[in-house]
Amino acid sequence: MNALLKQVRSIQSGALASIEQCSDLESLRTLEVKLLGRKGEVTRALHGLKDLPEDERRLAGQVLNELKKSVEEALARRRSGLEAAAMEASLSGGRLDPTEPSARRPLGHEHPVQAIVRELCDLFESMGFTVIDGPEVESEYFNFEALNIPSWHPARDMQDTFWVAGRRAVMRTHTSGMQIRAMRRYGAPLRVVAPGRVFRYEAQDASHEHTFHQLEGLVVDEGIAVSHLKGTLEAMLRGLFKNRVVTRLRPFYFPFVEPGLELDFGCLLCEQKGCPACKGTGWIELCGCGMVHPRVLEAASVDPEKYTGFAFGMGIDRLAMMRHAVTDIRYFMSGDLRFLEQF
Repeated sequence: MNALLKQVRSIQSGALASIEQCSDLESLRTLEVKLLGRKGEVTRALHGLKDLPEDERRLAGQVLNELKKSVEEALARRRSGLEAAAMEASLSGGRLDPTEPSARRPLGHEHPVQAIVRELCDLFESMGFTVIDGPEVESEYFNFEALNIPSWHPARDMQDTFWVAGRRAVMRTHTSGMQIRAMRRYGAPLRVVAPGRVFRYEAQDASHEHTFHQLEGLVVDEGIAVSHLKGTLEAMLRGLFKNRVVTRLRPFYFPFVEPGLELDFGCLLCEQKGCPACKGTGWIELCGCGMVHPRVLEAASVDPEKYTGFAFGMGIDRLAMMRHAVTDIRYFMSGDLRFLEQF
């Protein structure tokens, strides 16, 4: 142990003296590698810990870590001083032009999900829809009650969500509340789509996330039928994927539509052979949809005897998965630049 302490004192005194003698940043960088690099003096001393008896290893580790810390601090101080001196010399020498353009900073780019949102809005606008926006913190009335989901209704259990403390408000579980807001504001007839983030208490997996994006669509007019709904969604998919996409409609329950349907499309990742994204079924659930329930029309002051309509709420993140062959929806919200920089 005494030999180690003597070695540490020798390395420290020599290192500190050498650091102070460095006259420029290049020589300082060379010395840093000599001291702290993979084969540096301090690094070799740390590697020697494994050869010490176990009863000496802890104390020796403390001593060596203090050595490394003192060397790193000395290097940082000297580097700061040399950088300041270089800047002062540059200023005094008149070599700094304050009007010279700075180095170009790297710019970000559009998130893949937002790119799909923009493309969808363009597609629906070309079909005569108006794009509208609404609040992410939604009242209980617009999120549930006006959509034929009263407080006692078991359908609320399907959307147990994030409530705002002290208010009868939630982080919206779907964009469907925009149906009521749009009909109350614009009346009928109308064609609108409303994209936005939604929030749910979900069991996360490759195709489910607690925060994701939906696009709500609503058409209200005289004589609207399910055939209009199916044709609209198939036209949207053809426009988005530039070729024919296999779809199917199947019965499903949603309190705010009657009849209620789900539209699925053939998984493009596995060509309907089965994969984790489609849970081995070959189908991806795109959206819940159906004919607007008469009670929802009444809640929005639209006459259900005169008007009918269809509505749909689609998951935009799943469309982005298909577009870019992404196998796990959770990548989009991860914030991982290694993933996002691919797009």
